[in-house]
Amino acid sequence: MHDARDYDYDLPPGAIAVRPAEPRDAARLLVLRRAGGPLEDRVFRDLPELLEPGDLLVVNDTRVIPARLHGRRVDTGGAVEIFLLHEEHATPTPAGGPQWRVLASPGRRLRPGVRVELAPGVEAEIVAVHENGERTVRFHGTTDVLALADRVGSTPLPPYIDRAADARDRDDYQTVYAAAPGAVAAPTAGLHFTPGLLGRARARGVDVASVTLHVGPGTFRPVQGDDLDAHRMHAEAYTIPDATAAAVARAHAAGRRVVAVGTTVVRALEAAAEGPGRVRAGAGETDLFLRPGHPFRAVSGLVTNFHLPRSTLLVLVSAFAGREPVLAAYAHAIRSGYRFYSYGDAMLVV
Repeated sequence: MHDARDYDYDLPPGAIAVRPAEPRDAARLLVLRRAGGPLEDRVFRDLPELLEPGDLLVVNDTRVIPARLHGRRVDTGGAVEIFLLHEEHATPTPAGGPQWRVLASPGRRLRPGVRVELAPGVEAEIVAVHENGERTVRFHGTTDVLALADRVGSTPLPPYIDRAADARDRDDYQTVYAAAPGAVAAPTAGLHFTPGLLGRARARGVDVASVTLHVGPGTFRPVQGDDLDAHRMHAEAYTIPDATAAAVARAHAAGRRVVAVGTTVVRALEAAAEGPGRVRAGAGETDLFLRPGHPFRAVSGLVTNFHLPRSTLLVLVSAFAGREPVLAAYAHAIRSGYRFYSYGDAMLVV
């Protein structure tokens, strides 16, 4: 049994970042080498010089949607939050507009048939309640839910950032290369990149490719219970372009590193791996839980933020770099005043 208690650590509350570094690439960067050696305290803008010509950086170009919608019950006027997860049916029917899977609060009273006004003339009707507490809602008065979210929604900051989202978060909680709308949490390792940093990496001969994996709210859910092997991951949709699959194959054939920017990229590439250095292009869905003992076949380097105790993300990083080296790096980061979680500092594992 893999024990979740082996991935616990104590973090002072003041170490949780509530705003990102300014500028983005001024965040700190802790370098952990898988072959051993001392940890290196660097700054994120140093990243291009820590890579080699021919290395491949793979980023996740998902775009975070303003997924938190606030409204009022049509029947009672009570306040309701609708948190968008993903679209179920885009095509409007005679019964109404598109259907989405959502989280809703307060949940116990939101039964099928209840309607929530989200904007003048726009309502969300509860049509189904699922065993996991999620709901299906049908929208009335709009056929474009993403446009509605852009107009009235707020940025879905993670629960450990103890403040309401504001206008700054619309940009701060989005990577500079975000393109494909669909995530309800940011691929946070990518928040440190700037156009200038990417330009310097390319000028050094580093290749840059992308995948799309729409990050779901399950990324923040801790492991339930102590047995990691009993934990079931949330599924997330991903797409790997033909060009990215070819770039991964070229890098491996040349003996260069494939450096994933974030755990979401690791999950997508490893889920699609068909052999050492070969990944399958196309769309898919993965609930892969990367635990110690996994033979990483696509990824040979990782840029990542510092993750929550007992989280599947910390387990993934530990599977890649070793539990003891990773926890030692976390202890060093805490002692050295690194900032943790989504808006915090970063780590390079090579």
